[in-house]
Amino acid sequence: MERIETAAAPLPAGHYSQAIKANGFVFVSGQLPFPPGSKRILPDGIAAQARQCLENLQAILDAAGTTLENLVSVQIFIPDVALWAEVNAVYESVMGAARPARTVVPTTALHYGALIEVNAVALCP
Repeated sequence: MERIETAAAPLPAGHYSQAIKANGFVFVSGQLPFPPGSKRILPDGIAAQARQCLENLQAILDAAGTTLENLVSVQIFIPDVALWAEVNAVYESVMGAARPARTVVPTTALHYGALIEVNAVALCP
């Protein structure tokens, strides 16, 4: 196993890795919508937060040597299903031709008041 860490995405604030590379896969931990290097400052609105989460995901995949096109599975957590349409529009624009399996889970409140959290699994060629 190899631990993946990049300053191009928010560094872990707890006892976990941004991602773990193992057996040809990359397992990306839940990404909240904080810009890299920020002091937990959330972008305004669900569209901006969704874009930031996906940019963080992409940066971690880049550090692991893979891309969005190699995503196998994506899990998205939102505190209100009413946010889904905006999340889906951002997701589609960022993902392009990539169409991994996806789960959207409406939850209670997310940490730090975030409106979205994203984790994923990707192939690492």
